[in-house]
Amino acid sequence: MSQTVTLDAPAPYFPELRAQDRASRLRMAALLPLLFSVIVALAVVLAMHGMNPERIFQLVPASPSFWVVFALFYLAGPFSEWVIFRRLWRLPVGGIVPLLRKLVCNELLFGYLGEAYFYAWARRRQTMMATPFGAIKDVAILSAMAGNGVTLLLVLAMVPLIQASDISLDHSSVLLSLCIVLVTSIAAMFLRRRIFTLPRAELRFILEAHLLRIVVTTVLSAVLWHMALPQVPVTSWLLLSTLRLLVSRLPFVPNKDVAFAGLAVFTLGHETNIAALMTMMASVILLVHVVLGVAIVLTDLVRHITGLTGGSSPRTEPEMPAS
Repeated sequence: MSQTVTLDAPAPYFPELRAQDRASRLRMAALLPLLFSVIVALAVVLAMHGMNPERIFQLVPASPSFWVVFALFYLAGPFSEWVIFRRLWRLPVGGIVPLLRKLVCNELLFGYLGEAYFYAWARRRQTMMATPFGAIKDVAILSAMAGNGVTLLLVLAMVPLIQASDISLDHSSVLLSLCIVLVTSIAAMFLRRRIFTLPRAELRFILEAHLLRIVVTTVLSAVLWHMALPQVPVTSWLLLSTLRLLVSRLPFVPNKDVAFAGLAVFTLGHETNIAALMTMMASVILLVHVVLGVAIVLTDLVRHITGLTGGSSPRTEPEMPAS
């Protein structure tokens, strides 16, 4: 008696396999925040090596207004992104928390690792109607394009100053950097229909938000420097802040700190303590990154331990509302 082989026999097991696959993906998604926390913890340890917080605070102005302006300067980036994603996703006020996490990941670890974290966070929001990859990609690309556009304008405006001064900028490096900025910007505009996902109105809003953020952070950094060295006019700091933005955006200019120091000395003269001021500001920003990194690690650790013990802890990352 022959036995009939039916190809449809394994079908009843497919739903179980799909359920196991979904459960595995959920477990992996749940482990991602813990993985990011471990990486941030390692970055915090490395950043704290050799740091002297007491020495840093000795250089900081005693006025409380300095910290108010610094808070505005530090939060300008995350707040501008919150405004963008508020329009795109109706992101609640608590959405500023994952954006701060994104900032810390980018600054303490690698560029765009924060975007990877933010994408993982957005994917876990079950009420989101569409994939967040397109929106995060468009926001990141437009941020780079806004920076490139401002850099091009600054290069054109500062060419006479660079040529007439004896500063640490190699003209060939500046020219090569300018070519790279031009090529990437033109390529992005030429391929915009293939690169971008969002509608044109949304893209215009995002670009305007990035440009406004660049202007605000440039002005606020000048105000902070003026508070630290009030004998220097704020207009001079505005010029120096613009020059710093220019140097930081040029990809093939080596020793950006040395080049900026040369620009600062040429602009303000040798009598100002530029090196100490820039060291102080960089140290304060790094210290704030570290403090936020520690807070992120401790918060995630408490939530993870609470979850293992079966308790419930308040959510620090809000669910995405239905669009």
